[in-house]
Amino acid sequence: MPEAPKTSSKLPENYNYNLQEKNAKALEFIEDVTANADEVQKRVLAEILSSNANVEYLKRHGLNGHTDRDTFKKLIPVITYEDIQPDIDRIAKGDTSQILCSKPISEFLTSSGTSGGERKLMPTIEEEMGRRSLLYSLLMPVMSQFVPGLEKGKGMYFLFIKSEAKTPGGLVARPVLTAYYKSSHFRDRPYDPYTNYTSPNEAILCPDSYQSMYSQLLCGLCQNKEVLRVGAVFASGFIRAIRFLEKHWRVLCNDIRTGTLNPQITDPAVRDAVGKILQPDPKLADFIESECSKESWQGIITRLWPNTKYVDVIVTGTMSQYIPTLDYYSNGLPLVCTMYASSECYFGVNLNPLYKPSEVSYTLIPTMAYFEFLPVNRSNNSINGVTNNSKEHLEPVNLADVKLGQEYELVVTTYAGLYRYRVGDVLRVAGFKNKAPQFSFICRKNVVLSIDSDKTDEVELQNAVKNAVNHLVPFDANVSEYTSYANTTTIPGHYVLYWEMSLKGSTPIPPSVFEDCCLTIEESLNSVYRQGRVSDKSIGPLEIKIVEAGTFDKLMDYAISLGASINQYKTPRCVKFAPIVELLNSRVVTEYFSPKCPKWVPGHKKWCNHD
Repeated sequence: MPEAPKTSSKLPENYNYNLQEKNAKALEFIEDVTANADEVQKRVLAEILSSNANVEYLKRHGLNGHTDRDTFKKLIPVITYEDIQPDIDRIAKGDTSQILCSKPISEFLTSSGTSGGERKLMPTIEEEMGRRSLLYSLLMPVMSQFVPGLEKGKGMYFLFIKSEAKTPGGLVARPVLTAYYKSSHFRDRPYDPYTNYTSPNEAILCPDSYQSMYSQLLCGLCQNKEVLRVGAVFASGFIRAIRFLEKHWRVLCNDIRTGTLNPQITDPAVRDAVGKILQPDPKLADFIESECSKESWQGIITRLWPNTKYVDVIVTGTMSQYIPTLDYYSNGLPLVCTMYASSECYFGVNLNPLYKPSEVSYTLIPTMAYFEFLPVNRSNNSINGVTNNSKEHLEPVNLADVKLGQEYELVVTTYAGLYRYRVGDVLRVAGFKNKAPQFSFICRKNVVLSIDSDKTDEVELQNAVKNAVNHLVPFDANVSEYTSYANTTTIPGHYVLYWEMSLKGSTPIPPSVFEDCCLTIEESLNSVYRQGRVSDKSIGPLEIKIVEAGTFDKLMDYAISLGASINQYKTPRCVKFAPIVELLNSRVVTEYFSPKCPKWVPGHKKWCNHD
């Protein structure tokens, strides 16, 4: 996730020395806080509790000004969003008393998670912007250790904002990245060679996603030789930019050839900003036209932006499905996930950015918030091993006390008024930086398919689909996008997967191959699911529905029309909302069912005997 761009005409005279000194200080900070992780965490908790000693929430639980860890853990419960929703609603309606935080709530950050069908509202305060900026400032000093010379060129990042809403009490509610991009930390940042971007701020801050994408791509093409790194927030957003280029390269070339901006771009600020970059360049237009008109778009990133050293996108979690597509377009450039953050809190950085996506881990920076970890055992029959009752049986452990290889659900206490809040992310301890743990992101806890007592999380589903698509390899075909649905209208209910295909080969795929895909998915799912299919007969045969090309673009457009952020949008791996299911079903071309039951033998029945 990139830092704020700020253009400037020239470098300071003592530029090299300053840059090295700045990098060294950032790396020294990481060394210091990770070497003293537990002490820093105690201090952070004491700061949060002393600052908020008189807030209603802490008084309600009898903390009475205590700032020590033991009293805090004894008196303050581990909570979910639903537990504080009444307090959030009061703030949203205009109650300015000290409910959760002693400092005024400056705005709400809208989470990509939902509660009761509505987006969650996360409280924040002015000073949190500085804390988030601090984490951003660590990214490039870390990266410069592995890829030198990045200060000598530019980054081409596709960044977008969403128009914000207001609560009844007048507070702004918007996605965390929109809040950041619109802040002075982003817009008015002093010159930094690492934040020299191809996209002018006006293009990023344009609320029209088409105009924003078009102008950012155009500026990136105009400065193609200067680009040393490319990216977006999520892998899906970056691929969307490449597909946009596939559709619009001819008009983009015309703009570059003539030096005049397409009249479809009507935003005056964008036209003015792009006009300072766009110059007539027939030679560049010919080059782009030559590359884009070739039959294959393999390696198009390195062909159009030949000096690119890596692709900076999130490809962990469900985004991992985009890795083959990114490899195809980038000629296998390193895929870099730089940081781990959410609407609730910014968490940590990747100290080994050139590791393969499957090996990515994030070092939590102990100054960001107070962190606890609820042990998770995903092998049992609960939702990823964490039921609503688990907080009664499992005590969260401190940052310094987590165990290598163990999985945990992240729990945070923030400066902005969240106390022992369950974020819903499941993490696995992958290693340590000094005394601070490094975590691999495993999944979001509540993304599941369930028909009966079965619970299938997104990691299982992702692996099952990955296994199934091997059947498509001989036909030079792949699954470009997918989602799933627990269809309980049939008796028994069954899993439905919607697949959008990417077909490069000319040989038709026989129905039996898709039936094999269905069976392979079932064989790859957990024993509870397979027992439901084989023994209990509580689950019907899995179904794959092939949908028309462009279906998932329609799905995204629909989500955005309902208020989703283009910047935070991720294809849902499980859908339940009836209009979305109807949209998918309206575009089904063919459907296939698993031809027989998967293999299952008794032996783990204890996981299935109770609801």
